Amino acid sequence: MGTCAGLILLAEKLSNDENSYFGTLPVTVRRNAYGRQLDSFYTEAEVTGAGKIPMAFIRVPYVESVEADTEIIAKVNGNIVGVKYQNQIGLSFHQEVTECTKLNEYFLEICCSHFCGES
Repeated sequence: MGTCAGLILLAEKLSNDENSYFGTLPVTVRRNAYGRQLDSFYTEAEVTGAGKIPMAFIRVPYVESVEADTEIIAKVNGNIVGVKYQNQIGLSFHQEVTECTKLNEYFLEICCSHFCGES
């Protein structure tokens, strides 16, 4: 699971940066897409597999496009903020600063089913 900078590291392409890092997630990400620190906001939205969760957007990226095998699991205001590809989840927002553990539980289920053959 990669959140915010983790999403940037996992992305195959960055639309506003020539660099790519791990490149294991077939998406194109826009860095700092929501603007400066002062543009940060909090909302709640549905995430496939986890339900409605709190989301903290603090100078974060969003996903501009996904490849065919990548599932969009969350959108906020029309922007893609959550994706799933095989055993990876990429998130624009900071779920780790909330007390909600639904996404962590969902990710553990994915890992278990992918690596252990269980669900």
